Amino acid sequence: MNDKEVVLSGIRATGNLHLGNYYGALSKFVKMQNDYDCLFFIADLHALTTNPDPDALHENVKNILAEYLAAGIDPEKATIFVQSDVPEISEMYLLLNMHVGIGELLRTASFKDKARKQLGLGAAGADDDIEKQIIGSDTNKRVNAGLLTYPTLMAVDILIQKAHKVPVGKDQEQHLELTRRFARRFNSFYGVDLFPEPENFNFGDHAVKVPGLDGSGKMGKSEGNCVYLIDEEKVLRKKVMRSVTDEGPKEPNQPISQPVENLLTLMELTSAPEIVQSYRDAYADCSIRYGDMKKQLAEDILKVTTPIRERYHDIRNDEAYISRVVRQGAERARERAAKTLEEVRQVMGIRKF
Repeated sequence: MNDKEVVLSGIRATGNLHLGNYYGALSKFVKMQNDYDCLFFIADLHALTTNPDPDALHENVKNILAEYLAAGIDPEKATIFVQSDVPEISEMYLLLNMHVGIGELLRTASFKDKARKQLGLGAAGADDDIEKQIIGSDTNKRVNAGLLTYPTLMAVDILIQKAHKVPVGKDQEQHLELTRRFARRFNSFYGVDLFPEPENFNFGDHAVKVPGLDGSGKMGKSEGNCVYLIDEEKVLRKKVMRSVTDEGPKEPNQPISQPVENLLTLMELTSAPEIVQSYRDAYADCSIRYGDMKKQLAEDILKVTTPIRERYHDIRNDEAYISRVVRQGAERARERAAKTLEEVRQVMGIRKF
């Protein structure tokens, strides 16, 4: 019997994966799979909150699956599956919602931020007005209920597999805390010890924040500041050469500006330590040449991404292999999920006659 702790994580099917996904998640997944009972999934149901084009959604699922495999996740060591291939998740999503309050969902920071974006309100507006803004919005700019109950679905992803550890970024910490709350509430309400309370997991490393190429913030698909894992060499070099810097240091030992610090952070992830230090020293003595720095950074990123890109294309072109991995992953994930769902149904009184 497998006595390893269960680790679960998923990535929404909203586009190709980038360096931020790799260093923040994928590279750690590859290490975790050797020491834990790991389940890694592609969250296509979560992606539906933005009403994606159906064909694009299907392609995104296959692309991310291929990127998982190309990055080194082994389907013989970890369970890789597509969220919608486990229908037990959808049923338990309904059942758990019976124990979730509308108020606590409305108060989640991510819901308020995304609701404002869907309504075209930007970041303006007091938090306590968001309900009025949603109710008063016209039908062409509605906020769908799936966005509101996103934390419930995320909780079900975790609880149905009885995961002990869930690697999440800072923007998902509130959702994980809600998952813990929902688990406690369910266990207490029915007087059972069914769900473990999952904890955040960073596999012994400090959290990695991978900056984008635009001089501010983290790398993200919606910000358009990404280096994608499957970017062709010419495209990648062009992106890095166009990255934001500054006018250069005006005096020795002045503080490094944020855009340049961002590029140095990327170098710390991909380059040798002595190379990073040489550019820090060059900034300090005002001899830094950004063109040379960017060329070096592009070269070092390519050493990381080129093997992944090449494996990705091989995998993506092997439909039989992709289908086999998906079927195998769904069988494993469903076996565990079905057992948990049956326990939930029994506890809640939904029993067979």
